[in-house]
Amino acid sequence: LLIKFIEAREDLSVQVHPGDSLARERHNAYGKTEMWYILEAEKDARIFTGFREGVTREMYGHALDKGTVAELLNCETPLPGDVFFTPAGRIHAIGAGTVLAEIQQTSDITYRVFDWNRVSKGSEKRELHTELAADAIDFSQAGKSVIRKDPELNKVNGLVRCEYFSTNLLWLSKSMPREYNDLDSFVIYICTEGSFSISYDGTAETVSKGETVLLPAMISEVKLEPDCETKILEVYIE
Repeated sequence: LLIKFIEAREDLSVQVHPGDSLARERHNAYGKTEMWYILEAEKDARIFTGFREGVTREMYGHALDKGTVAELLNCETPLPGDVFFTPAGRIHAIGAGTVLAEIQQTSDITYRVFDWNRVSKGSEKRELHTELAADAIDFSQAGKSVIRKDPELNKVNGLVRCEYFSTNLLWLSKSMPREYNDLDSFVIYICTEGSFSISYDGTAETVSKGETVLLPAMISEVKLEPDCETKILEVYIE
């Protein structure tokens, strides 16, 4: 898995990622399915994910020619704690004013579709990958996709579960033991609010907001002790 923190100060490019089979055929690489957990969002922040409604390949091609791809996109207003799941093939972009944690397959294969008609060097526009992207886009991926839940305190709150990763939210105000005897995977903790200590075999490590911990698969039991109300993303492979 690849974990990122992204702070978007401007609308990032509209892009799509291929699935495993297409990425393997073209690049001998993995595809990229990903999710976003919103950490901060300004009041006018936007997330673009999928199309507003069903779009044909011909409609999409026409919008590319006219520079109006943005008009086809589903646009949502994110709030802290929101989750957006983006399977390979779903067109998407992170809007300005958003800070998020991204959890994804380990892949650098990105097809840039549209860059808001911006220019970079003089009058030269940034490189786009429209022909490659056309075969990767799932045109049926449309409509709202935000996952917005009311998490329970001192519970394991499931956020996303897919074939590539599972992500939970741990919202803690008291200690919580975590056992992974039946899990054949590493575990990743991402502290998004507060701070906590993680104890194992008589040792402890403090983890603060913005820090990430990789727990090896050989460790099957730990204790999480929050210093205050703390939120932790827990990520693993099933």
